[in-house]
Amino acid sequence: MPKNDEPKLISGNANRPLAEAIAGRMSMHRGMDVSLADARVERFNDGEIFVEVFENVRGEDMYIIQPTSNPANDNLMELLIIADALRRSSAKRITAVIPYFGYARQDRRSKARTPITAKLVANMLMEAGIERILTLDLHATQIQGFFDIPVDNLYASPVFALDVMHNFKTQMDDVMVVSPDVGGVARARDLAQRINAPLSIVDKRRGKPGEVAEMTVIGDVKGRTCLVVDDIVDTAGTLCKAAEVLMEHGAKEVHSYITHGVLSGPAVERIGKSVMKNLVITDTIQPTENVRACPAIRIVSTAPMFAQAILNTWNGTSVSSLFNHKTLKPIYEGTYAG
Repeated sequence: MPKNDEPKLISGNANRPLAEAIAGRMSMHRGMDVSLADARVERFNDGEIFVEVFENVRGEDMYIIQPTSNPANDNLMELLIIADALRRSSAKRITAVIPYFGYARQDRRSKARTPITAKLVANMLMEAGIERILTLDLHATQIQGFFDIPVDNLYASPVFALDVMHNFKTQMDDVMVVSPDVGGVARARDLAQRINAPLSIVDKRRGKPGEVAEMTVIGDVKGRTCLVVDDIVDTAGTLCKAAEVLMEHGAKEVHSYITHGVLSGPAVERIGKSVMKNLVITDTIQPTENVRACPAIRIVSTAPMFAQAILNTWNGTSVSSLFNHKTLKPIYEGTYAG
C-alpha cells in the first residue's frame, strides 16, 4: 500500500464534471475531502497544450482522469502531457483513468496499408510514464494485450442491469436484450444473463462503410420490450434503423443501453425522431447541451464505479468485484433503491 494518506486526482479538460463527481464520491467513501489537484491545462495561441501543476506530487499515487473523446487528438495530447509533467515531478505511480478510450475502433488491420492505431496509442501512453490504465468497456477487449502494464477494463453492464431492474421491474417478463450486430453478442449476452432475459440479434449487412444495406432479426421479438445493447453510439444511423426493424417485427417498444455516447453529426436529431423510446448512455463522454436537452436520452453516472475502482486500486484490493451488479448496488445507494 502507498505510504500517502490519500490517492491524488488530476483532470484534463475532456470531462471535468465527471472528474469532480468522482472526487466527490471518493470524499464520501473516505469521510474526508478528496479534491482535484490544482493545475492548469491550457493552450498557447497556436493550439499547443501547456500543463502546470501547482502542488507537490513527489511520491504521490496520481490518477489522471481524462477520456480521449472528441476532440480525440487534443484530449489524448493533454493526457500524455499531464503524465509527462507528473513523471518529471517525481510522482510515485501514474494511473490513467480513461473512461472512454479513443481510437479503440482501429484495433486491427482490416485492410491492406491501414494502421493499428490502438496499439500506437498504447505505446504512447506507456512511453509517457503511465503505469496503469483504468477504463470502461473497451471496444475490443484484446486491446488490453497491447499494453505491457496492468489494464483494468470495467464493464457498464452491471450498472445497466441495476437500471433495467429498477425501471422495468413491472415488465421483466417481456424484456428481451438485443445485440445490434453479431460482433456485439458477448456484450448483450452478459446483460441478458444478469437480468435473466432472452437474447436476440440484429444481423446487419453493409453495402459500404457508413451505410447499412440490410438488417435481419434473429429471434422472436413480437410483443417484447427490446433493449438494444452496444458500447458506442456515434451517428446513431444503425441504432435508429435497428429500432425500426425491431418495431416492424412486432416489438412492443425499443430502448437502448449504450456505454459511450459519442453522438456526432445528426445523432441527437435522429434519436429525437426515432421510433426508439429511450436511449440510456453513461457520462464517460461529457454530454453536450443538445444531448442533455433531448428528452429521449437519459444519462447514468459512472462516477460511483470509477471512484470505488480508484480506491480499490490504491488500496491493493480487487477491482473485479465491481463486475458484479450486486456488489455495485450499495455503491449506487439511493439511485436504484427498492
